[in-house]
Amino acid sequence: MGVYSKPVVFAVLSAIVILVGTVVTVFIPMLMPSTQPVSDYVKPYTAVELEGRDIYIREGCNNCHTQTVRPLRTEVLRYGEYSKPEEFAYDRPFLWGSRRTGPDLNRLGGKYLDSWHYKHMADPQSMFGKSNMPPYGWLAETPLDTRYSLKKIAILKYGYTDGEVIAQIEEYRAKVSSPSYDSKEARDEVTPEKLRNELTEMDAIIAYMQKLGRDVKKLEAEK
Repeated sequence: MGVYSKPVVFAVLSAIVILVGTVVTVFIPMLMPSTQPVSDYVKPYTAVELEGRDIYIREGCNNCHTQTVRPLRTEVLRYGEYSKPEEFAYDRPFLWGSRRTGPDLNRLGGKYLDSWHYKHMADPQSMFGKSNMPPYGWLAETPLDTRYSLKKIAILKYGYTDGEVIAQIEEYRAKVSSPSYDSKEARDEVTPEKLRNELTEMDAIIAYMQKLGRDVKKLEAEK
């Protein structure tokens, strides 16, 4: 009698074969350097950008916006250079997405000034009349919580020292609260006076969106 006539043994052997195959084809490649490409031109998120990314995920922005430009002519013409694997080396989890209720954001960084983002986040329909995006003006009324920034950076192994993380937060706070900030007027319109010298959640999410695709654009400009 062969193994085919022994259903229990056959089921156990089948499970073992499937398990081994899964480990070999899925989990082992995940740990190989060739499947986790990195590039010198792609820099890890700063502390403020990372906090903004967490807010982006928390608010479900990735449910409507993809972050991957496919190598198709129509996509490249509309969104810019197609996405590269090494761009997502520091994304945990990645936010490629599969739905485009809104436009793809993988090349959003630098496309608009910060002032545009403050206005758009507060009132999307003021920028695009037919937009179905809800307003997020309350983000400008919420102080940014950076209590866990040091721990997040350490866990993700971005390579920044504690001093660098603290400096990143302070430098961005100084930037957006400066009288010479090029988007001061737009920021002041949506930010309560008591928070104008502090970082808000809207500051952080805008910092994150301005990071998207910026490194690739810089590389392309240098060619």
